[in-house]
Amino acid sequence: MRKYIAVLFLVFALLLSTSTARAQSYSFNLSDFVVNVFWNEDGTISIDYVYTFNNDNGGHVIDYVDVAMPNNNFVESSIYDDVSGKSINDISSSGYQGTGSGVAVGLGSYSIPAGKTGSLHVFIGKVSHVIYPDDKDQNYVSAVFAPAQFGSDVAHGSTNLSVTFHLPKGVKPEEPRWHTSPSGFPSQPETSLDNEGRVTYTWQRTNANISQVYNFGASFPKQYVPDSAIVRPSPFAWVGTLFAWIGRSIGCLIPAGCIGFFVLMIFWGAAGEKKRKLQYLPPKISIEGHGIKRGLTAVEAAILMEQPMDKIMTMILFSLVKKNAAQVATRDPLEIGAITPTPEGLQVYETEFLAAFKEKGPERAKALQTMMVNAIKLLGEKMKGFSRRETVAYYKDIMQKAWAQVEAANTPEVKSQKYDENLEWTMLDGNYNERTRRVFTGGPVFIPMWWPRYDPVYRSASASIPRPSTSQAPSGGGVSMPRLPGADFAASIVGGVQGFSQKVVGNINDFTGKITNQTNPVPKTTTTSGGGGSRSGGGGHSCACACACAGCACACAGGGR
Repeated sequence: MRKYIAVLFLVFALLLSTSTARAQSYSFNLSDFVVNVFWNEDGTISIDYVYTFNNDNGGHVIDYVDVAMPNNNFVESSIYDDVSGKSINDISSSGYQGTGSGVAVGLGSYSIPAGKTGSLHVFIGKVSHVIYPDDKDQNYVSAVFAPAQFGSDVAHGSTNLSVTFHLPKGVKPEEPRWHTSPSGFPSQPETSLDNEGRVTYTWQRTNANISQVYNFGASFPKQYVPDSAIVRPSPFAWVGTLFAWIGRSIGCLIPAGCIGFFVLMIFWGAAGEKKRKLQYLPPKISIEGHGIKRGLTAVEAAILMEQPMDKIMTMILFSLVKKNAAQVATRDPLEIGAITPTPEGLQVYETEFLAAFKEKGPERAKALQTMMVNAIKLLGEKMKGFSRRETVAYYKDIMQKAWAQVEAANTPEVKSQKYDENLEWTMLDGNYNERTRRVFTGGPVFIPMWWPRYDPVYRSASASIPRPSTSQAPSGGGVSMPRLPGADFAASIVGGVQGFSQKVVGNINDFTGKITNQTNPVPKTTTTSGGGGSRSGGGGHSCACACACAGCACACAGGGR
């Protein structure tokens, strides 16, 4: 009888321990993950990780985090970690429980309990054998990095992932090239200069999957790193590439799945190309300087914000009409004539705009493209040394204040006056069309003095209507101002933008694409065939990166045990 009781007790204990272990498995969300990779002049990299963990209620305390390395050529003594600036000093490669190379980081008294949030900072000072020849340009080297990951069995939800490459000191902004961005990230990274003057590339995605491998890459001239630091694959490296390709191809053994995959690739490629055409601003304008560039015109501010080209050209048209420098001859087709004598003080782009409308057909579109290219280049000169981010915020604030003045007006006369004064600034609003319609729905609009020069139909109609003399003016004094129904006025203003693309430049994407080819040409890319990572093992442990491509320095890691 005692034997049976002992056996039952043992079974019960095992079940209890299993249940407790299951209840206490790692389960968390990595809400934010900030990664900085420093590509150093000696050909090594330094990696800076900042993790923000949201531990689940009932989850195991996060007491250890396994941090995998790109390879085993790291200096363990160069690694340090801290929580809120307080060093932990519990780092051990022998305690690492993942596959491949890495270290275990113990949080000790700063472990993150169930239901709590905590941050961990890990800095790896030196990892070598990470620079490879660029397979597209023998004068360049390739730098590819995949940030740490966590298994989907322990991590859930989306992560705000930010990855920044700090390229070697001395690399000039126009020299490096970014590689094709991972799916879901912007097609090109944000470019800037850090506080050491290094060129930086930053990729960010607010809803990244921390269980997925994301390869980020850049290439730069090999002169900036020692030749001895460049890893040159052996002649038999193609064998690994072949096996990696076979592994990835297994998923396409089913014809329907393969067809679907290629259809998706075509769709994504077309969507990416369309978006790329509209990104006409040169990367160098995004190189961060300091302070706000004041004194830009509304048109220049619109270019800085990369507003659609048809909107920008409509802004130029309104500016010229208001300055009594141009008049719309016909709306369909859109024909514009210069008014002589030409007012003084026109912007260069305004003069070139008027000259373009002296051309016909395709030559007019080419002239307008040249005008926009020149305007973008001139803006680049003006923005040297200034912060694009701060400057854009400054002009967005002007736009919001302009709309506030219009929307706060309590009479049609004042509203019309404020809209006239702030017209070009209100057009900076991305929701300009809908906002204009909403503001002017209802009551009448007192049209501005320049309106007949913009609307040829109104001009010809009003020419036959006798104007009241001052002696016939209302008792309030002054001449009666002409009015339009608000909806008609809004439709005419908004329709001006739509009409520009339809009646002057044709397909706005193609028109913009030709400008982009000159101001922001597609950089020479170095694709990373086979540069993914393959997961092995489970739990919260780290994974091994199988980098079969030239230029891969992969680091992927898991957390918890």
